[in-house]
Amino acid sequence: MAFESMEDWLKYSHDRNISAAEAVILEDMSDRGVSREETWSRMSAMWNAMKSSEQSYDRSLRSHSGLVGGAAGQMEDYLKAGDSLCGDVMGKVIMRALRLGESNACMKRIVAAPTAGACGVLPAVLVTAAGQGGFSDDQMTEALFAAAGIGQIIAARAYIAGAMGGCQAEIGSASSMAAGALACLKGGSPEQMADAAAIAMKNLLGLVCDPVAGLVEVPCVKRNVIGAVNAMAAADMALAGIRSTIPADQVFDAMKEVGDKMSSSLRETAEGGLAATAAGRAVSERLKKNR
Repeated sequence: MAFESMEDWLKYSHDRNISAAEAVILEDMSDRGVSREETWSRMSAMWNAMKSSEQSYDRSLRSHSGLVGGAAGQMEDYLKAGDSLCGDVMGKVIMRALRLGESNACMKRIVAAPTAGACGVLPAVLVTAAGQGGFSDDQMTEALFAAAGIGQIIAARAYIAGAMGGCQAEIGSASSMAAGALACLKGGSPEQMADAAAIAMKNLLGLVCDPVAGLVEVPCVKRNVIGAVNAMAAADMALAGIRSTIPADQVFDAMKEVGDKMSSSLRETAEGGLAATAAGRAVSERLKKNR
């Protein structure tokens, strides 16, 4: 996909009177020299993989370290009791984000969206939205094209890897992609999609990458939950007509600036933040002894 700015993407859509997702489809066809059927089939396969990964969650599995596993099952039990603070829809988003994050840590099949460490955000919000809104697989696939367009622009202007920009580049990017996809799915305009993406990213600027013992487990799995919940809130604000004072492109540029200034100890090296706490170091030492 050739878009390197939200501004160019929206102009392309307006000039041709097409949706933002359709613009991504056309650009992907042109860039890769493939048919519309091939482009659609590839994204549809991603959607099916997300659904399959979420549905195949095994609450009995634990990661090799023992740090991750079973939390999504606990959340499911809690929701069944019918007394959650967040309600049914948000509760399911939380549960599904945990499912995918845990599945990644337990080496099950996931879709990196945009990374493995952030794999729970998009499926959590989109699978839940599909079930609540009765959206078809084709509508969900179209929403993923919108998410892909946002992710490509972020990658072009900033980062999607925690080692480069901190967790804002992973969970932040995933949340931004999910918020924009939700706005499109709900019939929002391209401008509302851009606002949703911008708001979601703004809320997570500065988020550090500090994996305990260097594993994509703690705090990574629970941060998928925060990214998913943040995406829902950002999309609803944008759909309500609330604008982002800072345009999306400038938000993404700010994310790059923050990432560049971030200490290397806070960029996936496990040398700072939560990884450097007493509890974090104790976990790391325990795992070293057990190797």
